[in-house]
Amino acid sequence: MNLWLWILLACVVAFLTKLAGYLVPARWMDNPRMNRVAGTLTIGLLASLTAVNTFASGQELALDARIVALAAAAVALLLRAPFLVVVLAGAVGAALARLAGMP
Repeated sequence: MNLWLWILLACVVAFLTKLAGYLVPARWMDNPRMNRVAGTLTIGLLASLTAVNTFASGQELALDARIVALAAAAVALLLRAPFLVVVLAGAVGAALARLAGMP
């Protein structure tokens, strides 16, 4: 099988998975435990994606300007800054770290 067939197969599976979500009875989704689990899984997934994109470079750990950007964004989040300010704080943090010579 070539790559495009695998991509099309993955698209079909993703579409069917999404379509199956509409078949879940509504009373299952009204359960408070289900809402808590769904919210927790979302936070865990986003946190793991952030960690991988910050500390990984290929198959290796990388300590570079992305860590400074993440720290600056975290400080802005702790100060309850708006989202745009958080993004700008991260970008400025990375720029200053690279200006200082960090890779």
